[in-house]
This record gives sequence, structure tokens and C-alpha cells, in this order.
Amino acid sequence: MALKHDSLINQTLFAGKDILSQSVYSTDLGLNMAEDARRLSDGHITEEDFVNKYQESVGKEFNQKLEVRAAAGQDHSSVKWGMVIDLRKCVGCETCTVSCKAENLTPPGVSYNQVFVEEEGTFPNVSRTNIARPCMHCDKPPCASVCPVRATYKADNGIVVQDNDRCIGCRYCMVACPYGARSFDFGEEYEEILGANLMQAPEHGMERGERGSGEAPIGTVRKCNFCFHRLERGEEPACVETCIGDARYFGDLNNPESTVAKLASDSRAFRLKEEYGTEPRVYYLR
Repeated sequence: MALKHDSLINQTLFAGKDILSQSVYSTDLGLNMAEDARRLSDGHITEEDFVNKYQESVGKEFNQKLEVRAAAGQDHSSVKWGMVIDLRKCVGCETCTVSCKAENLTPPGVSYNQVFVEEEGTFPNVSRTNIARPCMHCDKPPCASVCPVRATYKADNGIVVQDNDRCIGCRYCMVACPYGARSFDFGEEYEEILGANLMQAPEHGMERGERGSGEAPIGTVRKCNFCFHRLERGEEPACVETCIGDARYFGDLNNPESTVAKLASDSRAFRLKEEYGTEPRVYYLR
């Protein structure tokens, strides 16, 4: 069943060359780094191999020094945030998509939380498969490995964070992500949604004074951050709080008594594209 959902996600992925076609940075470098970042995640190469191979190229292209980071997936806090989505409860209503857009004020074409649907058969014998896809917040994220300016990184609690103030819009991370969980903000159609250009979610870094209160992170990559600004207030992510079928669970995977930890170890649990070795923190229940 996991393979069926993997193929459903694959239908939404764009070719790497298409993603990088409008980037001012090297397409070949982006494609090669993305491929090797995935090899790094699945253990075929080491962090040192990756850095040694691309250190010179990244230096020339971005004037940045590529360095070996702390081991991917290594936690430095007692909390390990994770999510479980029960596919038997999910009805594909897309309330999660709407609530996410309302929370993060994303423009048309930019969505952190998408629901993909596939129907097979003919009436009245029709089967429907749907799967909601936020960012997987992988323990071994190829998106973080490939970023030349370290604009995307794993926070101490394991959330894969996107720093829009540091992002230069090269889009290498979009190619590296095997789940298609990243979007580029072209700055289009903002006028269609009242308030879409406002900055309320602290993911955008407005509190650091690098961007005005009426400016959106145009020209950068955007993604789900598990609503970490809500977590800091003791609230759940918007998609979890608003799910009408109570299909989403969120909590500390390191706490064996938590609901998410128990569900993640259930025999019905699976993760997307396990063969990539990215070790997602989002689990699904068959």
C-alpha cells in the first residue's frame, strides 16, 4: 500500500531541470548536488565525501564555504516532534490545506500541505485513494545537505526549518526533496488574497528586522515548518487542530507514552519512500 501512495506523490514531482530553469545559479551543479544529497541520506556516501566533492564548486558559484555538519538526524533535545496521519480517517476534504494557508498566509501556488487524490474503477465500483503530504521533517534530510547557504537546517527538536532571510532562491533543495514538499514564492497573485502579503508567522524572520511588516518572502523557497511558532505557544499545528476527521496526531516521538509514539509503532504504520533512507517524522496508518 505504501508503494501506491509513493506513486501518487511522484505524479506531482517536477523534473529537476524544470525547477532550476528560472534560477540564476548553475543547473548542473544543482542536479548533481541533489543526486548526491540523496545518496548521503541513504548511506551510500559520507558527509565528508559530499563536502570534498562540492566544496570548490560551491565556493565558486555561491562564494560560500561548504563544511561538514553535525551528523544528520542527531537530536540535542529531549523532544522529537512528529506527526501521524490516519488514512482511514482522512476523507480528503483539504481542510488541512486551507487552514495551513490561512495560518501562514501563503499566496496562490504556494501550499505547505497538499492532499492528493486518485480514483479507480467505474461507478458504482469506485475506489478512492487520498494522501495528505506536509513536509516529512526527515531525520536525514537531503534538502539540508544540498543548501549552499544553510538556509534550511534541522533545529534542536528535529524540525527541518526554512530560514527565508538566509535563502537565496537557488532551489537546489526543491530538486533534492523526494517528496515535492517545497514551493518557490514567485511573488505572483498576491493581490488575489487580502492580507497575503502580511507577515504574521515568525518563520519569515520579521522579528529580526530584516524585512518590513508588509513584505512577503518573495524569491525564496517556502515549506511546512510544523507551525513551530504555534508550538512555542503550546498549540498544535493548524492542520492538526482543524482536521474534521481527527485524522492527524502530533506530539513527542521520544515520549513512549505519547499518542504519536504509540501510533508510529503500530503495525499499520508506514512512511513514504522508506527506501530513500531519509527517515521521515511523518507516519501514516493504513
